[in-house]
Amino acid sequence: MATLPQLIEDDMSRLDAVLREFVAQADAVAALLIDKGGFLVAHHGDPGDMDFTTIGALASGAFMANQTIAALVNEKDFNSMYQQGETFSLFVVNVDENCLLVVIFKSQTGIGVVKYFAASATAGLARQLAVAADRAPGRGFDLSELNVANPQELFRKK
Repeated sequence: MATLPQLIEDDMSRLDAVLREFVAQADAVAALLIDKGGFLVAHHGDPGDMDFTTIGALASGAFMANQTIAALVNEKDFNSMYQQGETFSLFVVNVDENCLLVVIFKSQTGIGVVKYFAASATAGLARQLAVAADRAPGRGFDLSELNVANPQELFRKK
């Protein structure tokens, strides 16, 4: 079953614009759009020495573990997860049934600010993903099936 709609250049530009605006508003270090399998779809921000690909994969796993905990406490789901560190903190929030927004921000930035601006960012990301899905219903793909040795099966140049 496809989890991510086919994304064209216009979709990627619009997703990037939402992430760029969010990073500026929330004073975040970076914002990552990942699919729930942990694959990086888009990002904005300076990675410095951070590995966004690995962070996305691990954040997805942690978020999915939180979903299991939600079920164990008779909660339908937890729509977000917050990890606080001394220097950096991480906020992960559900975008839609297939994607998550991962926010890396300095710990002195209040989580309330990040959550406030994340609400409109997740809505904007979900809207654009819905536009992409509506453009070609059922023609998406599951990145977990990606053959890393031959990605041309899924990606091609314009």
